[in-house]
Amino acid sequence: MALDVLAVAPLYQGPDINRMRLTAELSKKPASPLKPLVPSKSKLTTIETKRVMSVLDETIHKVELVTLLSHLASKDEALEGILGGDVRRAVREHEDLCRSLLDSVAYLQDKERRLQEEEESEDEGWLRDRLLSVQLQKSNLLPLMEHIRESTKDVLRLLLDNPQAAKLSETHALGRSAEAQRFIDCLMELRGFLFEKLLTSPMEAREKTQFIQDVSRQNRRNQDIIDALENELAASMKNRDAEVEKENFVIQELKNHLHQVLRLSENNLLRTKREAEKQQKADFRASQARVAKIQQEILLLRSQHHNLVVENREAEQALRKKKYKVETEIENWIQKYDMEMGEKQDEYEELDSIHKEEKVQLEELRQKYKVLVEEFAQIRAEREVNAKKKTEAEQEMLRMVRAATLIQAVWKGYLVRSVLRSRKKRSQSKGRGKKGKEKGKGKGKGRK
Repeated sequence: MALDVLAVAPLYQGPDINRMRLTAELSKKPASPLKPLVPSKSKLTTIETKRVMSVLDETIHKVELVTLLSHLASKDEALEGILGGDVRRAVREHEDLCRSLLDSVAYLQDKERRLQEEEESEDEGWLRDRLLSVQLQKSNLLPLMEHIRESTKDVLRLLLDNPQAAKLSETHALGRSAEAQRFIDCLMELRGFLFEKLLTSPMEAREKTQFIQDVSRQNRRNQDIIDALENELAASMKNRDAEVEKENFVIQELKNHLHQVLRLSENNLLRTKREAEKQQKADFRASQARVAKIQQEILLLRSQHHNLVVENREAEQALRKKKYKVETEIENWIQKYDMEMGEKQDEYEELDSIHKEEKVQLEELRQKYKVLVEEFAQIRAEREVNAKKKTEAEQEMLRMVRAATLIQAVWKGYLVRSVLRSRKKRSQSKGRGKKGKEKGKGKGKGRK
């Protein structure tokens, strides 16, 4: 099965083969699964799945080796002592077959290109014959391609039988062509998809399908919302454009109006200038008349000022005399004040000395008073103590008198009660004697 997969056109570096691109170029980076869709298992459990993955891994390994054959053939001299003789011989034969195939393909492509260029000028019959010959030559390439497939299988078998040579070939991975590396990346991505598919249980597959359907529905709803928003945006843009057109129309009208206003303002400015010049001339004439009138008033005011100055000078002389008189009176009052203040100062100093003496005497009297106050306080304290003792003695005497009186009263009561008891006992004994006598008399009478 793996050999049948490898039975495809050889992936070698060459001018024509490099232009033969794969039908579907996938991304080099494997698609990372969504977090909710990660399988619960991380390892394969069944034998069938392990066999499938082992077959795919073996296929990828063989593809990696096959894509390095062209590079190994170009480095034949450097690998002479490392690879075995059979491997080197098989690689050279395979390289020769591939080059012959490439040359044939290049020749046929060049021939087809020339036929297409000569298609308009040549006869249709001759052109048909040439096309048939080209198709015949293409059909002759099939045995060569089959031979290349067999050669590829032989080289691959030899490399697998020699693990050391296979490992050495893998070290030259940098010499692999870009198309071959892309093909290997696609196989690795396919391996990841297949591994994830084999790890996914039927229930997880259903959950994944349900999740994808939910995401699709959500995407459709979001797309509907986006479409509605885009329509709303388009309507808003249309309204905005209409408003902009209206505003532009209004701006144009305002510009026209402003131009008219400017022209009117220029006319008004000229008219205002003329009126201002006329008003200036009239004001100038009026100002000249007013200046003449003011000059006459100035002359009149100057004469009045001169008269007032003369009058004020006379008044000033009178005031100066009055001021001199007042100043002399003030000096006399000051001298009199100084004399009186000197007398008052002497009197004050005398009184101050007397006050100081009296203050000293007062201090002495205060000290004596303090001593007397202390003595009086002691005497008063002694008197208070004596009075307190006297009152306590009187109170004690009163208590003793009361106690004696109470004791005497109790004793008198006791004596009275004892006397009364004795009298009562005597009266009771006398009564009992009388009753006995009466009983004896009664008995005697009965006997008689």
